Amino acid sequence: MMRNGVPVALLALLIGCGTAQAEDGYPTYARVDYVLGCMLSNGQGPDVVRKCSCSIDEIAAHFPYDSYVAVETARGMQEAPGERAALMRDVGWIKDLLNEFRQAQVAADLKCF
Repeated sequence: MMRNGVPVALLALLIGCGTAQAEDGYPTYARVDYVLGCMLSNGQGPDVVRKCSCSIDEIAAHFPYDSYVAVETARGMQEAPGERAALMRDVGWIKDLLNEFRQAQVAADLKCF
């Protein structure tokens, strides 16, 4: 059953996950959020769910959760309008972190897709 293009089972998992997290420190909600975003980019269906789940598992195996949170925060700040967001686009360590994450994501996608 689909609702607004998102499988209801994934929504139920996202809502009911609480603060569960794997040994690698990635909470379930972070994994589900990644998979939902991945599915929006790559389509829907069981095969895509498996590929997107594989991708976040690979990222989690090679990229610490604290760094993942920093990447998500930096992305949000960079996408915001205004001068403050512009300042965040030019910070060297943020560029390096985003580049490192992109490399982890590309490696995961090569393995999983």
